[in-house]
Amino acid sequence: MFDFWVGSESLPIYGFLIRAIIIYGYIFLIVKILGQRSISSVEALDFIFAVVIGDVLGEPLADGSIDLAGPFSAAALIAGLHLGLTYMALKTPRFRRVIENEPIILMKHGTILHEELKKAKITLESFLMDLRLNSTSDLREIDYAVLEMNGAISVIKKSIYEAVTPSDLKIPAMSKGYSSVLIDDGQIIDKNVKKVGTVTWLRQEIQKRGYSNPKEIFCMTIDETGDFYISPKKKNKSF
Repeated sequence: MFDFWVGSESLPIYGFLIRAIIIYGYIFLIVKILGQRSISSVEALDFIFAVVIGDVLGEPLADGSIDLAGPFSAAALIAGLHLGLTYMALKTPRFRRVIENEPIILMKHGTILHEELKKAKITLESFLMDLRLNSTSDLREIDYAVLEMNGAISVIKKSIYEAVTPSDLKIPAMSKGYSSVLIDDGQIIDKNVKKVGTVTWLRQEIQKRGYSNPKEIFCMTIDETGDFYISPKKKNKSF
């Protein structure tokens, strides 16, 4: 009668269905007890918890001969450990630094810190994509861009761009459109340059702005209005 709980080599289909309902309800209860933190972000601790819980409680759904008591007890212990570590992280700053990543500044005062991008293993194209997802296509408007501990990139705009906008003043503004990368880590992106000009034209433009060659520039973009953004290559200062 209780084969769905203790397990059986010949567990009928309805037994698997009952197990699925029980396990789903059990995981739902664990997540509710742990709080929204476990589902709002995927940090290292949360990732480990999700993988282990999925493996422990997923096996009984595939193998009907396994007793549910063991996996349920193991899942409860793992949830307890996870909750305990989370509580310790909240109460002990030193311990928090061990299990949680510190935020990484990727852009400071409008300059992309390419060494920090490398440390975070983020390509320039991926970084620009995240900025666009933050509704920030004009790099000149950005003061800080920070890689948060949950893996998301947050953007802080310069104060001048946080104030009155053309929309507030009911002034029509030209769309800046999509920015194209002309120089990536000192290398000219020929395909993108050909869309707006020539390599000779590009070299003239960077010389006008005080650079002798593209290798001095980490990132250079141009938007559809013809405005440039340049982030030079320079060693990061400690901060």
